[in-house]
Amino acid sequence: MPKIVDHEARREEIAQALWRVVRRDGIGAASVRSIAAEAGWSAGAVRYYFPDQAGLLSFAMDLVSRRVGERITALNAAGAAKGGPATVALRYLEEALPLDAERRAEFDVWIAFMAQAQAESDAGSLHEHVDKVHDGLRLLCESLLHSLSESGVLRDDLDLRREIERLHALIDGLSLHAAIQPDRTTPARVRQLLRDHLGTLLA
Repeated sequence: MPKIVDHEARREEIAQALWRVVRRDGIGAASVRSIAAEAGWSAGAVRYYFPDQAGLLSFAMDLVSRRVGERITALNAAGAAKGGPATVALRYLEEALPLDAERRAEFDVWIAFMAQAQAESDAGSLHEHVDKVHDGLRLLCESLLHSLSESGVLRDDLDLRREIERLHALIDGLSLHAAIQPDRTTPARVRQLLRDHLGTLLA
């Protein structure tokens, strides 16, 4: 029988090779040739799946937000709603924080792509993917706080729109600190700071 090729898996393999190049050498080094060498493929094989570099960069960036979404979906399927309100919210927010090797890689790539998008003079596809990740995180904060509000566990005096912005900013800040100073901003420290913040919102 002919061998069945999982083309989506091949695309993800190439994207992950791009991630490794970007994390090690910077986004400027992410050429088709360097990515092919990293993946152990020929440049022609990489171009078969991604005829141009823009398409590869877009796919690699989209993979970041897709993976976060997949982990959150898996939490839903696993019944993550067990525990107190702050515990449940923390469990979901952790999926967007660089608390292990996989999530650190995602965050490093996102930061590199964000810096490249800011350096571009026109609002191209990188801007769209950076905005998608940013908007997705805000939506997660919004969804969790609205859920807590509807459950009646938040303080009555809170301005929910402001608290969504504050939580979003806190996640961004903790992510950056964890990536830059992992020895100081450890996963345990991140979880504690986030837990403390959520505790101040509860009635």
